[in-house]
Amino acid sequence: MSFFVGYIVPFIIALGVLILIHELGHYLVARWCGVKVLRFSVGFGRPLLKVQGSDGTEWVLAVFPLGGYVKMLGEGGGDEVEEHESHRAFNRQSVGRRFAIVAAGPVFNLLLAVALYWGVFVGGSDELRPLIAPAETQSSLARDAGVLEGDLVLSVDGNKIKSWQDLRWALLRHAVDRSEAHLLVRTRTGDEAVRVLDLRNFSFDETDESEEAGRKDPVFRMGLRPASVPALIAHVEEDGAAARGGLIDDDEIVAIDGEPMNLIREVVEVIHATPGQTLMFTVRRGEEERTFSVAVGEKRIGDDGAVGFIGVRFDTSALYARVSYGPSDAMARAVSRTWETSTLTLKSIGQMILGNISVKNISGPITIADIAGKSAQHGLASFIHFLAFISISLGILNLLPIPVLDGGHLLYYAVEFIKGSALSDRFMELGQKVGMVILLMLMVFALFNDINRLIF
Repeated sequence: MSFFVGYIVPFIIALGVLILIHELGHYLVARWCGVKVLRFSVGFGRPLLKVQGSDGTEWVLAVFPLGGYVKMLGEGGGDEVEEHESHRAFNRQSVGRRFAIVAAGPVFNLLLAVALYWGVFVGGSDELRPLIAPAETQSSLARDAGVLEGDLVLSVDGNKIKSWQDLRWALLRHAVDRSEAHLLVRTRTGDEAVRVLDLRNFSFDETDESEEAGRKDPVFRMGLRPASVPALIAHVEEDGAAARGGLIDDDEIVAIDGEPMNLIREVVEVIHATPGQTLMFTVRRGEEERTFSVAVGEKRIGDDGAVGFIGVRFDTSALYARVSYGPSDAMARAVSRTWETSTLTLKSIGQMILGNISVKNISGPITIADIAGKSAQHGLASFIHFLAFISISLGILNLLPIPVLDGGHLLYYAVEFIKGSALSDRFMELGQKVGMVILLMLMVFALFNDINRLIF
């Protein structure tokens, strides 16, 4: 799969959908309020496609897709408005109507997230079960909590957990709130126990202790990772190293070179680390154990060098479960997930302002494109989850009280409503300049962080 198809196309689709819905919110509420819309543009700059619609609205697809806008009659302070159309000018509308038109964009982004989550929850998806294990570190919050390989999380603070995604959200909320998370788990022996994860002093800043990709994952840095399952072979490739050595479907690997091991993760780590070597695999076949000599093959993975492989696919069905909900439960869950994500985003911004979360966590278009591509490669449900999350982030970002953003205009209208008159043009112009500086600073931070992640 080419880089363009794998990453750029999903990024363009995601951005196009989010911008379209955002601007559609402004457009529909403006029309509902009787305001004339002069131009509806997806993107900035030179128009690539221009269509004249009803009521004189110009529909435009522009060259730079990082945004969009709806241009309304009388929206600019210096626009000339003919008398017979003055009642349709944006600046002639009441404060309440102007507030509704501007707020509609972010609100539509939040409503889109609800709709997307509802669709995924009703349609169902194969989710990674909340089977957990402590990460392989000498000390971690998970080890301090007594987490054991194969613990199945049933609930966090009494809230039911069905998937690894549910668990991630619950833990991230506690990390932002700087509180303890009480995990009710079912152990591999069938007993129930409570693991208390103390996240009161957890830091979102990446550490330099390891170059592992997992270190960038906050949940991994808590000391948690998905548990593994027994290394039961589901399929042996014809003419592969395993087939030549005598391994067959349904063999369960229980030891390598006499060293007991029966988890997929353990077996894969040994195989990857021994390209070109011959290993003795002990497997359970039916009621007996047998040992086979397998010459491990090797293949190159990008720039990471050669890794070993033997040509088998393990049975991972125990790691996944089909998660779905009825229409009403799905709607309640979709609204709840959107609300939780919104509040988590706002709390994270607050913690960033207080210095508890580093500005290194701000991401820009490069990181978004990377995540868009990776989520699309994991399937439609994963991509929809990503799209919903970014839609919420876009909605919340636009509601921040920064001039040039929707939230800045909403702040102006709130002040106008309280004082009974509009703010002066000079004050508005100054606010726009300050807002532009803030926005440019955020963009610089985001791009710097993106490039820094690529390099390091």
